[in-house]
Amino acid sequence: MNTDFIGRGWGFPLRVGATGGIGMVEREQEIQEAIRLILGTAPGERPMRPEFGCGIHDFVFAAADHATAGDIAREVRVALDRWEPRIEVTDVVVAFDAVEAGTLYIEVRYTIRATNDQRNLVFPFYTIPSEEAGAY
Repeated sequence: MNTDFIGRGWGFPLRVGATGGIGMVEREQEIQEAIRLILGTAPGERPMRPEFGCGIHDFVFAAADHATAGDIAREVRVALDRWEPRIEVTDVVVAFDAVEAGTLYIEVRYTIRATNDQRNLVFPFYTIPSEEAGAY
C-alpha cells in the first residue's frame, strides 16, 4: 500500500539526480521547496502564469518598520493559502535583523494537512534600506 500522501516532484532549482535524470524531491522537502518557490517568485514573473507568486517583492524599497512587517506577513499568508494547498499556514512572523540593515527573516509556521505534521521555514528577504535607496 502506498502511504505517500505528500508526493514527489522536481527539485528546485532544477538539478541533475544521482542517475543522471532530473533531481527529484519528496515529502516534506518538496513542500519546503514549493514554499520557497512561491515566496521567491514575484507576480508577473512567469509569462504563462502571471498571477503566480508572492507580493513581498513590492516591499524591497519600503521602510523597514512594523507596518511593512505586517504587510509582508499578510502577503505571505495570502500567497501560500492560494498556491500551496498541502499546508495550512498557522502563523507568519517577520523579524528584522538587528545587525544587517535591510534584512528581514520571514518565519512561516505551517501544518502539513495530510500528516498533521507541524513545521516551520525561515525565508530571508532583503530590502534596500532608505539611506542606500537615495544613492541609486
